[in-house]
Amino acid sequence: MDKQLIDDLFYVEEKKYGLWQSHLADGTCVITSLTEEECTRATRWYLKQKQEGFDKVETKTYDSVVGGKL
Repeated sequence: MDKQLIDDLFYVEEKKYGLWQSHLADGTCVITSLTEEECTRATRWYLKQKQEGFDKVETKTYDSVVGGKL
């Protein structure tokens, strides 16, 4: 099967149970979705956000303790 690149960046294929999955040109899995259209839209959004640096945002973790008797 010939895989057609979308936006010269990724391709979308139907997987088991009717799910759709997008992959980068090198085969790296990006998004799994219920419909082909949603998979394409979400992959475009994800790649745009990654290009703009959203994956470089600092993450914080919190720890809490609840005192008292339950």
